[in-house]
Amino acid sequence: MTPSLVLASASPFRRMLLENAGIAFGSQAAAIDERAIDAKLEAEGASPETIALALAAEKAVDIARHFPEAVVIGSDQTMSLGARVYHKPRTMDEARDHLLSLSGQTHQLNSAIVLHQDKEILWRHVSSARLTMRNFDRDFVEQHLARVGEKALSSVGAYQLEGEGIQLFDAIEGDYFTILGLPMLPLLAKLREIGVLDA
Repeated sequence: MTPSLVLASASPFRRMLLENAGIAFGSQAAAIDERAIDAKLEAEGASPETIALALAAEKAVDIARHFPEAVVIGSDQTMSLGARVYHKPRTMDEARDHLLSLSGQTHQLNSAIVLHQDKEILWRHVSSARLTMRNFDRDFVEQHLARVGEKALSSVGAYQLEGEGIQLFDAIEGDYFTILGLPMLPLLAKLREIGVLDA
């Protein structure tokens, strides 16, 4: 049976959020070149929020080709500090550089959702959160990364707020679900509005 709701992502965190909310859905990772889309939009001067929405839309459109009648959830997240847009670290050296550059600074996470059905985008939404890291030195970062290991490579900021990453922060302003990469409250409200979930 074809699912009526499909998540265009392989992210275990996004799947967990939907599963924990008791939602029935299918999931499939989109086959898009995120870095190429990022690079083009950054060269055009697009904002981090716009980049997140564009990536979410590309994912939704890609997966909608396989599930033409389903409502497809595309989602993506960007992280920015001033004009710099961060990408997932590819190596532990990059993870170290990310964390050292964020020490004592306030960065922004932008989580976008796009709903797509029948060759049409139904809805776009982006939520942002501001996170302030405490001041720490290279020795602390080395010890932190030695403990968390390659988990640091699984998120754009090289940290997991739900794990030891919480020790990196002084202050957080924003919704927890936005930080995890899927703003659940606006998504659930929209799914109820369009009849995918019971109102």
